[in-house]
Amino acid sequence: MDTARPAAPVPGAPATVHPVDELLPAPKLLAYGLQHIAAMYAGVVAPPLIVGAACGLGTADLTVLIGAALLTSGLATLLQTLGIWRVGSRLPFVNGISFAGVAPMVAVAKTAHPGQALPVIYGGILVAGVAAFFAAPYFGKLNRFFPPVVSGTVITLIGLSLFPVAANWAEGGNPAAHDFGSVANIGLAGITLAVVLLLNRFLRGFLRSISILLGLLAGTLAAIPLGKTDFGQLAHVPVFAVPSPFHFGAPQFQVAAVISMLIVMLVSMTESTADMLALGEIVGRPADQAVITAGLRADGAATAVAALLNGFTATAFAQNIGLVALTGIRSRFVVATSGLVLVLLGLFPVAGAVVNVVPEPVLGGAGLALFGTVAASGIRTLTRARMDQNGNLLIVAVAIGFGVLPIAAPTFYNAFPQAVQTVMDSGISAGCLVAILLNLLFNHVGHGGAEPAPAPLAEPVLEAAAS
Repeated sequence: MDTARPAAPVPGAPATVHPVDELLPAPKLLAYGLQHIAAMYAGVVAPPLIVGAACGLGTADLTVLIGAALLTSGLATLLQTLGIWRVGSRLPFVNGISFAGVAPMVAVAKTAHPGQALPVIYGGILVAGVAAFFAAPYFGKLNRFFPPVVSGTVITLIGLSLFPVAANWAEGGNPAAHDFGSVANIGLAGITLAVVLLLNRFLRGFLRSISILLGLLAGTLAAIPLGKTDFGQLAHVPVFAVPSPFHFGAPQFQVAAVISMLIVMLVSMTESTADMLALGEIVGRPADQAVITAGLRADGAATAVAALLNGFTATAFAQNIGLVALTGIRSRFVVATSGLVLVLLGLFPVAGAVVNVVPEPVLGGAGLALFGTVAASGIRTLTRARMDQNGNLLIVAVAIGFGVLPIAAPTFYNAFPQAVQTVMDSGISAGCLVAILLNLLFNHVGHGGAEPAPAPLAEPVLEAAAS
């Protein structure tokens, strides 16, 4: 056995800074941060648009709802990346508005009295956020049930479950539009993807690292002569606006709405746990129980604050994990910069509208590369699982089957109760739960404990761009 000890550090030598804690020059922080905003902006503004329409809001109130979504997403991202006390994962982790809550909130809007839908929704969100904050330490203990066979499966499903989002963007984003799925829309997505691929192939250093941003810019320029960009919306957006607490009324607490949002928060915590595990592998700093607990506390705290500021449940944005993997830029301060910009976008709606000028087909082209990178990261993690032992191959097969089912057959669970639909209609949460249960059955029951996992990867899934 080799008992040699590592060499002692040289006195006076600078300490090695992990890439996650590296503070880059301001221009790079801003450029890389803008890439994160471009990747997640549509996902942040879509839920308030959908819920606001279900609640019958006018243009002015929709603007308030979108501004609050941007502001609270920025605050949540700052809390996750920078951290306060034992709150925040301190990873390059983007938080935004969770899609998991859209269907339950729309259901509340349909049954609530006129003008009371949002106060009832915010009452449920407030309770769910506080509950998640205090439940985080217990939820964090589940980390030992996420060996590579589980985490790799879930990471793969995160990527796979995002492909329909990319496809919808590439087709135009609005199925009711006359040009949805047109050659022009899909062609724009193809141009954007081609630019991203070519830039990654031929560029080096900083320019290669912002290939997604450059691809989005090129795609947007190509969309102008096709009439796919709308700069006119900038004239109808206020320059500055501060979201006022309880703009739609004080929170109201109804049992059904509270239960619905508690279920949504449970799903969001499951997805956030999986996302933190994925991101930890990618950046070379595996997420342990303490990191997961701190990250989930941030989710809960941000969700509770969002309920006061007219926002919605805050959770991880998996598409941004793909961006970290694709670019190799692991600094949490880059993502913190994007959080700060999101706060400014929330306070200056006109600035947010500039980002919204990027056509959805262009986002779709970039999304194919981003989301595919996440799935590939999961496959790489699965290579560390012992596929020839304890039924691990069957665990992966069945869990991926359950995870893909809501994608392949979106109406599969329509006859089930709403609580079941909330959990199982999310391919990530469904696959995650199945993988955990099967891992318990095959690797814990009768084995006296968890199967030992291989040592964590020392390097991220994708190497950083050459500097």
